Amino acid sequence: MRRTALTAIAAGIAVALTGCSSGSGASSPAARAATAPTAAAPSAGASNPAVPQPDSAAPRDAGAAVAALSATVPNVREVKTYTADNDPNHLLGRPHQYLSKTAFADARIQPADVEGEDEDSVTRGGSVEVFATAADAQARVDYIAGIIKNMPVFTEYDYVHGAEVLRVSKLLTPNQAEGLETALKS
Repeated sequence: MRRTALTAIAAGIAVALTGCSSGSGASSPAARAATAPTAAAPSAGASNPAVPQPDSAAPRDAGAAVAALSATVPNVREVKTYTADNDPNHLLGRPHQYLSKTAFADARIQPADVEGEDEDSVTRGGSVEVFATAADAQARVDYIAGIIKNMPVFTEYDYVHGAEVLRVSKLLTPNQAEGLETALKS
């Protein structure tokens, strides 16, 4: 009985999150973000359905994801791997936030276009954020989309693949951003 109730709660959350991620036209890059299943059913031994259960396959580290990305896309190079001490957002390791984050630069972006930006700014290339669950990753992209809707100056491309979020600079073309997404998936 308890397992059935937990499964029903997880399914309800998944439906609610899916409804939030769809909606009005895909006009911004964040709204066009690729999506993945948003929640995994809690394990039979879960004691609290409000606490996210890690997805069955352990997500890779953001640094490993960026290394794989740079091996496929020669224009990409790792810039910074964050720790809980140097994360400017103060999200790393916090409940429902990313477990690892790595910023990268893309050589196709002209230095003059990013003058004054921090070395690890998404505008210089992008970043990969890895979460414990796909639902947490989707919530992050939904949050970023809300910011972009209210402040279009922060436009970027955002893609969700399982528990990974790929954030890509608005200075890349849609085809270049999609190429990074494809490389990250492979």
